[in-house]
Amino acid sequence: MRRMLLATLAAVTAGIPVAQAGEGMWTPQQLPEIARPLKAAGLKLDPAQLADLTGDPLGAVVSLGNCTASFVSPQGLVATNHHCAYGAVQLNSTARKNLMTTGFNAGKMADEVTAGPSARIFVLERIDDVTAQVQSAIASATAPIERTRAVETLEKRLLSACETGGGYRCRLYSFFGGNTYRLFKYMEIRDVRLVYAPPSSIGNFGGEVDNWMWPRHAGDFSFLRAYVGKDGKPAAYSKDNVPYQPKHWLKIADQPLRAGDFVMVAGYPGSTSRYALVGEFRSTQDWLYPTVSRTYKELVAMVQAAGAKNPDVAVKYASTVRGWENTLKNFDGQLEGFRRTNALAAKQAEESAVLAWLKKQRRSGEPALAAYNTIEALNAQSAKTRERDLTVPQLGGTLGGAAVQLYRLSIERAKPDARRESGYQQRDVAGIEAVLKQMDKRYDSGMDSQLQAYWLNRYVGLPADQRVAELDKWIGGGDAKAVADAVARMHKSALGKDAERTKWLNADRATFEASTDPAIRYAVAVMPTLLKLEEARKTRAGELLVARPAYLKALADYRKAHGKAVYPDANSSLRITFGNVTGYTKLDGSKQAPFTVVEEIVAKTTGKEPFDTPKAAIDAIKARHYAGLEDAKLGSVPVDFLSDLDITGGNSGSPVLDAHGKLVGLAFDGNWESVASNWVFDPVMTRMISMDQRYMRWVMTVVDPAPQLLQEMGVPAKK
Repeated sequence: MRRMLLATLAAVTAGIPVAQAGEGMWTPQQLPEIARPLKAAGLKLDPAQLADLTGDPLGAVVSLGNCTASFVSPQGLVATNHHCAYGAVQLNSTARKNLMTTGFNAGKMADEVTAGPSARIFVLERIDDVTAQVQSAIASATAPIERTRAVETLEKRLLSACETGGGYRCRLYSFFGGNTYRLFKYMEIRDVRLVYAPPSSIGNFGGEVDNWMWPRHAGDFSFLRAYVGKDGKPAAYSKDNVPYQPKHWLKIADQPLRAGDFVMVAGYPGSTSRYALVGEFRSTQDWLYPTVSRTYKELVAMVQAAGAKNPDVAVKYASTVRGWENTLKNFDGQLEGFRRTNALAAKQAEESAVLAWLKKQRRSGEPALAAYNTIEALNAQSAKTRERDLTVPQLGGTLGGAAVQLYRLSIERAKPDARRESGYQQRDVAGIEAVLKQMDKRYDSGMDSQLQAYWLNRYVGLPADQRVAELDKWIGGGDAKAVADAVARMHKSALGKDAERTKWLNADRATFEASTDPAIRYAVAVMPTLLKLEEARKTRAGELLVARPAYLKALADYRKAHGKAVYPDANSSLRITFGNVTGYTKLDGSKQAPFTVVEEIVAKTTGKEPFDTPKAAIDAIKARHYAGLEDAKLGSVPVDFLSDLDITGGNSGSPVLDAHGKLVGLAFDGNWESVASNWVFDPVMTRMISMDQRYMRWVMTVVDPAPQLLQEMGVPAKK
């Protein structure tokens, strides 16, 4: 892999648009385009060093599945955001022992606790280009549904070969809408333990009030540890497992970070839509974001009202509510950003220019124009049932959802493994079981009944042409009483108990269909509908397998022809982004400094959540007890800092590296003005918010001491 990238790096193609610091979530294969700009921005390492994805420093960067993290010691210690480890903290919390409030600090390895049966750390080992194989599979099929199935069959074959020997998780990624396909091979570490998490009054200081805002003062960090079997191979949780010993780990920066300094992030950004069609953007702006935001606000209010009366509900749904709140605020911020930047007009202008350019190409432009029209038609078709498609997956609540998954597993298990639906192969069973096992920690019958009733009432209010006969029959009517009766029936199910759920993991289809359990009866009733909807989605996907890459190839050609850099939309695969530490000017004209300092925490503290800083921190700040971690120019300990890097969800927890590849902080957010950049990048206003490693060390030295971890990371605590 390293030789391939180094060879590519040496063969920089003339005419490639020049990459610049700031915009761009660059793939490792695009190192030729970013080598010179990296050096120009201030990188002191040889850019070719980044070509070794398993070397220093990129070999230390790992994925948690929905966040990024990095090894920071030879004993498998992993640094990530507090909000990325929040689920693990919540799983280990109860109303009487709430670690979300108190924090968690394992004094020794024996005190570390499991992060949950579904927690994973993915260590990247290699990337292979499989574009030719996938495109051949697509070309061999004629009907749309056959294309989708051909790709699925090939994907299963590739994954099976890639995962031979066990201990690996592989994934096929599509880039530029299907113009490139790459197979990523990860070591899958399954024994993940919680090591350290500060109290929420530090890790989530400011809460939703400050979310996406600047200035920020959040100590958004936590530590996990990777464990493996005594043979060094991934294994399920066991007290006999030992810490994983990574080949590379990041070293804490030994030089102060200052304004203007180079910084770089390697991470796993989730999803962006910068190459989406105008129609897709308009649907998101006018329907999807407002609808989801409104829905989540209503759900949050329901859970918070119940949690105020029952602390057990508050604890069990804390992680879920935090996810809803983060999403709805992000969507609201994007909507505001769309209006502020007139994003629709910008998208329309580029799309019109691309279409005009294609028409000038005459015959050579016709396939791309036809592809564009196909995508538009498919989007219009999907829009007709979007309300139904948002609602139906939620109707069974937690119990019905579990029953549907278990019943589908029984259906698929009757087939040879290679022919099972993705998500239900043997490679997926452990993950399904893990989610079911931790359900008790995130389920309350009374709360779930309220949430299910919410969705069922929403469903019965749909227009008649969006209703589903099987669901109508199961509900038994369209009025409030019918909904209440359906919810009551559902929650008589035995699937609310862990032992019962486990029993059904290995049941066959006939056993399910003979069951009288209410949740299982629901699953059996709705499965034909779910399979029909799945078939329709796969048919549309088969159309897009041809149309989307044809249009996006033309779009990329247009951008290159006009001197614009081209990088693929984020898709949860490894990306590199780089730039410099810098402040910005808000819309009201106020200039924002690139760093915040601990004294500002005191000024912001009210004593009430989410501004309830621990007394130990307040006392230390007032006494100017900096433990030698103050910055000479700032005259204090820095807390968070800004830079002009391009990130999105999934980048949370990404290590921020300095010019020498050393750890200076952890990325955890973007500013309010930047969130619309998922669709249209704004270089003037977009800023990444990161926690400074000096604040992390200060907390671990002065506020909630963890000298054992600081020693392990090679930065012993100062007095």
